[in-house]
Amino acid sequence: MSELSETAGLIQPVFMLQPYDKVRGLSGAPPRAHGLTVFTTAVFAVGEMAGSGVLALPRALVATGWIGVVINIVCALASAYTGLLLGKCWLMVQGRYEEYKTNTRYPYPAIGFVTYGKVGRTIVSCSINLTLFGVSVVFLLLASENLQQLVKDAGKDISFCIWLLIAAAALCPTSWLGTPKDFWPIAVGATVATSIACIIIIANIAVDAENAPPTFHPDIDVKDFFMAFGTICFAFGGHPGFPTFQADMKEPQKFGKAIFLAYFILLLMYLPVAIAGYSVYGINADDNILLNLSGGPMQYIVEILITLHLFFGFVIVINPVCQEMEELVGIPTHFTFKRIISRTLIMVVVLFIAESIPHFGAILSLIGGSTTTLLAYILPPVFYLKLCSMEGDWEQQTPSLAQKVACFEIMLVGLVAGVASTYAAVDALATSSFSTPCYIDFHKAAM
Repeated sequence: MSELSETAGLIQPVFMLQPYDKVRGLSGAPPRAHGLTVFTTAVFAVGEMAGSGVLALPRALVATGWIGVVINIVCALASAYTGLLLGKCWLMVQGRYEEYKTNTRYPYPAIGFVTYGKVGRTIVSCSINLTLFGVSVVFLLLASENLQQLVKDAGKDISFCIWLLIAAAALCPTSWLGTPKDFWPIAVGATVATSIACIIIIANIAVDAENAPPTFHPDIDVKDFFMAFGTICFAFGGHPGFPTFQADMKEPQKFGKAIFLAYFILLLMYLPVAIAGYSVYGINADDNILLNLSGGPMQYIVEILITLHLFFGFVIVINPVCQEMEELVGIPTHFTFKRIISRTLIMVVVLFIAESIPHFGAILSLIGGSTTTLLAYILPPVFYLKLCSMEGDWEQQTPSLAQKVACFEIMLVGLVAGVASTYAAVDALATSSFSTPCYIDFHKAAM
């Protein structure tokens, strides 16, 4: 306990972790009058993950073949299980230590600190911020690409780089919202928009299938396979936001139900679109499946719906990054001009990265294979087993043999596949030719 009472650096001045009594040792925070329900929590999780996954998975199947369908299902089940473990970790931390009983803006890093001190907290914080920041960049890129295509179809061709500026300006005020419980309608809107879009995408693919040429499915290449694995991990890796959603629940003890509901909904969205896109377009499936759809009303509606999801999803994924940055510099939780300034600056950095690397395919694989794999498949089992082994004045938890085996299997597979997919993504980034950064094009145009 001596390490846990030392100075905790910038995140919080002093951690004084006093244990609760044994009776309440694992109960977590008591139910609240206001907060997210099981359904709205599941909707938040879907809203965080669904947008880019729906668009990218058909291309991922091109690299994995039909075995990719099995990989999707296994990743969903493993992610749901580790999400459940992460929820149990947070309940144990809240039940054991007084200061975590109240609202905490950084629950996942707090779990890392309780289990492995400053090192654990730093690893989690850096991984979350890199992951969600990268996802925010991807969402901005995709939304801008969709807006450009929509307006181009209407007869007006505006530069993609200009659309990045427009989208960032439109999203900036929404990033000023507080915590998930303050903007749950946004999560509902994101999920509803994507659900309808998936149905229309499948219908559009079915129409395209009538006149599509014979489909060619290439042989599996090892590097492409592991890059696709990173994309699949990315599609199911919502763990950076899970503890934040759980901390805003009316009944945090029911988080496990919310997570399994979320992944069930995700599979209902992902698999039909991925299978249909792979079957009809084959090797021609694009990183963004919308670019394969034939023109017409259905394509326009889908582009609008997916763009709405990306706008809504951006608010969800950037929020934990903003909250932790504000905790680091001491910005209060209530709305102030300091929040406006800090979150606007974060938006400027997101825009700069998007303008610098206006291509998202390799970014998905890199994030999915590295930080997403770490946060989704390695750290939750590690933290859960560590918390169960810790002794103190609380109710002791002893995982079963089956739980231990499941944890070690998920960690091993996640580690091996994560390293391989990260290497493949880095190699692809190093050998590919990037688009010219937007600000260089702006400079040339000005001259």
